[in-house]
Amino acid sequence: MFQLNIRFITKMLGIMLIIETVFMLLAALVAFLYEGGDARPIVISSGITFVFGLLFYILGYKANEHAAGRREGMLTVALVWVLFSLFGLLPYYIGGYIPSFTDAFFETMSGFTTTGSTILSDIESLPYGILFWRSLTQWQGGIGMVVFTVALLPLFGVGATQLYDAETSGITHERFRPRVTQVAKRLWGIYLFLTLLLMGLLWMGPMGFFDAMNHALTCMSTGGYSTKNISIAYWNSSYIDYVLTIFMFLGATNFTLIFFFFKGDFKRLFRDEEFRWFFFLVSGATAIITCWLYIKEFESSILEAFRKAVFQVVSLVSTTGFATADYNPWGAFVWFIILILMVICGCAGSTCGGLKMGRFVILSKSIASEFQKQTHPHAVIPVRINGHAVTGHVVNRVLAFASIYFVLLILGCLLLSLDGMPFPEAIGSAVTSIGNVGPGLGAVGPIHNFSEIPDLSKWVMSFLMMTGRLELFTVLTLFLPGFWRQ
Repeated sequence: MFQLNIRFITKMLGIMLIIETVFMLLAALVAFLYEGGDARPIVISSGITFVFGLLFYILGYKANEHAAGRREGMLTVALVWVLFSLFGLLPYYIGGYIPSFTDAFFETMSGFTTTGSTILSDIESLPYGILFWRSLTQWQGGIGMVVFTVALLPLFGVGATQLYDAETSGITHERFRPRVTQVAKRLWGIYLFLTLLLMGLLWMGPMGFFDAMNHALTCMSTGGYSTKNISIAYWNSSYIDYVLTIFMFLGATNFTLIFFFFKGDFKRLFRDEEFRWFFFLVSGATAIITCWLYIKEFESSILEAFRKAVFQVVSLVSTTGFATADYNPWGAFVWFIILILMVICGCAGSTCGGLKMGRFVILSKSIASEFQKQTHPHAVIPVRINGHAVTGHVVNRVLAFASIYFVLLILGCLLLSLDGMPFPEAIGSAVTSIGNVGPGLGAVGPIHNFSEIPDLSKWVMSFLMMTGRLELFTVLTLFLPGFWRQ
């Protein structure tokens, strides 16, 4: 057995819990401003979180950061999401808004992983502070609470490349600045700017300030929590639908490309092959579903059919999960397209979950390469992305990821079915959990919730949410005996 740098892990966990206390106090401030009875449970929860954070920080104060490796980074990141969900459920549980521990954990894990699946039947009955905390969990989880902490680590005299590499999603990590903290700060700067911009645009429309603030938080994080029981359909506004569609699309786009776009390098976005595939997937799915809705007379006008189609397509492919319509009556043909969108999802380096378009592109080109080799067995046909050959190591890693993804998906379906869920609900719940999408199919579709599913299924889904959010390897590697050996 090798010796883990326990002090480093506890110090990192302590720092993150202390920072988490600040976010809880923001929710408490909202509760005070709106004079709700939820201020007390949120303040108590923040106090408990701070005490444990301070305790962890003191225990790991003398940690040797230079002795920390990839193992410490992976274990720390996995523990962060578990601890955040355990401490994050306290406002719900202490305040009695979600009296079941299982339900409170499910709701919080769904928030931090930006899945957006909910067990709440009457969201509008919740006080403002709790609603804001619920939205804030998704905003933190969007680009990664760990990435945010990495940006602040120099204040604590710590560097943590291991945490960044273990948490950030994508096939490879493109650093446009030499230091990880610089990358993290710029990503969070873009994230904050887009959130504030969206909040302003929503406030200019039919939404009030509080609703605009919450939906900006959950849209940019591609999380999908809403302050209304029927989600975005509550406003029935084409302005809100199209504004949210644009920003959900941005949330599913590689933030590195958005960074260069803001710097004036506009061509880089459209030259990127992954982005082009993503754009054509969204366009194709929108066109097909628009025609289907109009031909099958689900909508009376082609413009209304387009509005419903493009919103649902972008909402699902970006793993946001907002809803303006119930797609269950649209039929099995649309369900199949929806499942494809929920599996592939957006770009690497974005806030969305799923397989990621970058991996799908590599898989598609790898398959095409194998077909070419059947007729030209001696030819060397590399897989190319953006004109550059992808190394065999990256291709193998993508193949391994896709294999594990679908195996885990099948196991999830089996476990959910074993727990009594019908087949459409089981497959929809497994896909939506591991892809961090939100709504499922059938009785757990966009106008329903997950309150009636068995408790065991909620724990299975919670595990799938966290595993999918951390790109499988970070979590699953912890279960390998080799991880704990030198």
